[in-house]
Amino acid sequence: MKTTSSVLSAAILLSAASAARAASDDQCFDFTPMSSVSTYLGATLDYSVADRICCHNHKFAEYSGYLAAPEVDFFGRLDPSVETVFYDSVCGLPLFIAPRGRTFDDFKKESLKHGWPSFRPEEMISENVIIHNDGRMESVCQTHIGHNLPTGGVDRYCIDLVCMAGEPLSAGDERNQI
Repeated sequence: MKTTSSVLSAAILLSAASAARAASDDQCFDFTPMSSVSTYLGATLDYSVADRICCHNHKFAEYSGYLAAPEVDFFGRLDPSVETVFYDSVCGLPLFIAPRGRTFDDFKKESLKHGWPSFRPEEMISENVIIHNDGRMESVCQTHIGHNLPTGGVDRYCIDLVCMAGEPLSAGDERNQI
């Protein structure tokens, strides 16, 4: 038979374990997205969406088609003749280089079809990206970046534009310690 004190002790231990788990779920090491996210590639991105999606979330995404919104026009701002490096919007690590192993038009077509920038395995900088068993993806800086949604047995990384709209950090930036 359980006593009141043993039930209370179990509740306290459960509460402490929950608090520890919640603390380990902290994202972005308490940093926020770079202010330059708002004007990424000359577009107008919603900074509050970047903060919410990248640093305070594990399962939601910016709305499908955000990359094609008139104020964003993602593909209209990229140079189709070169590979582009996409950086974590919080810590500035490179995450993807695209297009790689396909044409710019193929990259654009696939991304527009799915509603988010869509990358393939050969475009990912794997040492900077973590793919969890449930498909959720984050950078090694604990920035939520999107989800792996395989198509036809091939990994396809649907990435939130606001979470890959960063730039390399300057030498003196405190985020370099992440």
